[in-house]
Amino acid sequence: MAIANKTVDQNQISIEEFKKWLKKFDADRDGRISVEELRTAIRASGGWWFCTRKAKRGVKMADKNLNGVVDDYEINNLVEFAHKYLGLRVTSN
Repeated sequence: MAIANKTVDQNQISIEEFKKWLKKFDADRDGRISVEELRTAIRASGGWWFCTRKAKRGVKMADKNLNGVVDDYEINNLVEFAHKYLGLRVTSN
């Protein structure tokens, strides 16, 4: 599934689709998303401007145990970030 800057209807995805898309960028396959991996995801979605800053902000927003990465159980915390910075509407369906 490709996520890019499209119309609003096409920018609506389910939480499971969002997780599946995000895990494609888990380069080291450790089940966690680092700042660099999130940066790659942001760039893939068409967000070239300030992508490093956005990635750092996204990890900071989602990383509740403060270990510097977004663990599998913290991925849901990236939903607000995806809406605000990637223009995605992540739904529960």
